[in-house]
Amino acid sequence: MPSSTLIWLLAGGVLCFMELFLPSAFVAFIMGISAFVVALLSLVGLSIWLQVTVWLLLSTVLFVLSRRFLQPRRRQLKIQDAVIAETLTEIPAGQAGRVLYEGNSWRAKCDDDKLTIAPDQRVYVVRREGTTLIVMPENLLHS
Repeated sequence: MPSSTLIWLLAGGVLCFMELFLPSAFVAFIMGISAFVVALLSLVGLSIWLQVTVWLLLSTVLFVLSRRFLQPRRRQLKIQDAVIAETLTEIPAGQAGRVLYEGNSWRAKCDDDKLTIAPDQRVYVVRREGTTLIVMPENLLHS
């Protein structure tokens, strides 16, 4: 067994073992797996520079693929179910007020900056921007 093969096997073992004690979000594990693959390729007789290049490229590709397939999907921030809310306070033109939406009080702005919405009015939630709901009066959308 060539000496570079033994070095790659040791490096792969150390990197995989390190992941047990120093969690690095699978980075060390992926680099260890890449080292094992390069250890197999070193049996073919590749030069050391080519082995290092293959290890770096394989580690990078496996890292990118692991992030793509192993990370949990982010929740969509779109409002999907209830679209009707009720104003708790007046929403002055271009300013924020409060609405009751899904049983909670939310900061809200009117989608039209020139429109004022009175309290106790039904409004449609158009979208959400952070923790602020963008609303439109029900009577405008039914006209």
